[in-house]
Amino acid sequence: MANLETIFGHELMGWLIIPILIFLARVIDVSLGTIRVIFIARGMRFLAPFFGFFEVLIWLVVISQVFSNLTHWIYYISYATGFAAGNYVGMVLENRLAIGKAILRVITRVDAEQLANVLREKRYVLTTIDGEGREGPVKILFMVVSRAQLPGLIDLVKQYNPRAVYTIEDVRFVGEGLPASAGIPRKRINNLHRWVNRIFK
Repeated sequence: MANLETIFGHELMGWLIIPILIFLARVIDVSLGTIRVIFIARGMRFLAPFFGFFEVLIWLVVISQVFSNLTHWIYYISYATGFAAGNYVGMVLENRLAIGKAILRVITRVDAEQLANVLREKRYVLTTIDGEGREGPVKILFMVVSRAQLPGLIDLVKQYNPRAVYTIEDVRFVGEGLPASAGIPRKRINNLHRWVNRIFK
């Protein structure tokens, strides 16, 4: 810290450099915390503590700076702003990773045979169910897919059944007896998961 003060000056360190570092560190640790909670919800018992270790480590470094400089109100602002930004960044990162599986339900009043055939040609596993809606018979398409597949699936639904109603629900666990849909991009998370497993086993 003394070397930094020599380079930047005491005032610049206290009012600019340290607040920026606190903000950035808080963004990182809250982002890790957000992803950790999502991993817990997904049942990833090795990835969650791995991220939790670095989350708490960074938090301890940041909070020590805040408590050692209680007279600097700018540190409180940096800390709170970093916390808010970290929540947003964590959700964005989780959305980009598209971890886990989801249930996609498509409810349509028009004939869904063409859409179902297209999905099966693309090797998606789906179940079709006849239902009764407020305005008459409906067809329900039910699929368990990787979350990374959802944007492409929704585009297909809108292309073949623009007025269809669809819902998405997160899934924590899928039984081994359920065949996996084709085209699941698993490398982004599976490689990390295997690496962490080797560390903790």
